[in-house]
Amino acid sequence: MHTTPSLLAELDALPARWEVRGALAAPVGAVAALLLSVAEGRVGDDNLLVLARASAARQGAMTVVAGSGADGYRVEYAGPVEPVEIQVDRARSRLAVQSWYAGVHTVTACPEGARVTHRVHRVLPDHQGFAPGIAELGLYTRMSRDLKQVLDVIADRLGR
Repeated sequence: MHTTPSLLAELDALPARWEVRGALAAPVGAVAALLLSVAEGRVGDDNLLVLARASAARQGAMTVVAGSGADGYRVEYAGPVEPVEIQVDRARSRLAVQSWYAGVHTVTACPEGARVTHRVHRVLPDHQGFAPGIAELGLYTRMSRDLKQVLDVIADRLGR
C-alpha cells in the first residue's frame, strides 16, 4: 500500500463508483464532530466511528496511530492485514479511508439538518483485507447498512 500526503486529493481526482447518503435532524457541526473524531487509541464509537462496526474493531483488534501530516492516521490490526490509511479534513468536514477500498465520508448542510455522504472511489479485491463475503453482499448494500449504523450512533449520541 502506498502512502500519500493527500489521500483526499488523490480520491477527489477519481470518480465515485458508489455513493450512499443519509440525513439527520442535527447541526452539521455536531454531526461532523462525532464523524471526524479520530485520535490515537482503540477504534470505537468515540474514535473513528466509520470503522467501529468492523469485526476487527468489535474484537478490539484495531488501533489508531499517528500517520503522515497533522490530520493523517493509520489504523493497525492485530493480525497480518496492512494498515488502513486515514485522512481527516476538519475544515471541509471530510474523512478519507483507504484499505481494501478507498472512500470519503462528507458532512454537509441539508434541509433536514446534516447530510452524511459516503462515496467509494476505488476497490482493491486483491488486498489482504478484502473479505470474500463482500462480493456476495454487494458493496452498495454494505455501504448503505454501514452508513445507517453510523447515523444511528450519531443520532443516539446527540439525543435525536
